[in-house]
Amino acid sequence: MAITRKDEARALAADERELVEKSHHPMVQDLSDKELSELVQLVRARRDKARTEASRRRREMRGKSAAKGAAPSRADDGSRMKLDVLAMAVRRLNAESERRRQMAARVSLAENARNALILKKAGKDDAPGAAFNARTAHHGMRKKASERRAGLVRPMELGRQRKAGAVAQAKRDGR
Repeated sequence: MAITRKDEARALAADERELVEKSHHPMVQDLSDKELSELVQLVRARRDKARTEASRRRREMRGKSAAKGAAPSRADDGSRMKLDVLAMAVRRLNAESERRRQMAARVSLAENARNALILKKAGKDDAPGAAFNARTAHHGMRKKASERRAGLVRPMELGRQRKAGAVAQAKRDGR
């Protein structure tokens, strides 16, 4: 279920609210790459802290650990909500950084392809040994090595086996 901004504001402290607000759509795109990476680190640290706090409260409710305060926690709805809000903020920030990484990769790939095309066009006529390695260059045709495997069986042996097979077939047909 989506968490409204009103619920976010209720679950977070003032400094956390500012961090999470920066992770929402229009503002996250205005951040530089350095600011984005710093924001990711800060929000992750807050999320980890909230996760630890929520876990501690759940353990207190189950009676597995001693109470931090005078009495053990009775509910952890607030800490769970805070954890969910911060986790969603981290997800949004990760998605934005991944989007930027993919965009940079696409731009780099297009630039590399453009450079390769320029080099290919430049190398067609101007390369000093471009035609020298061709099979038909200069002194006529050059011998191309055969791709067929050399025969492992002597031709005389093949003929002997073929004749033996023909004789055996003739015997069977004559019956």
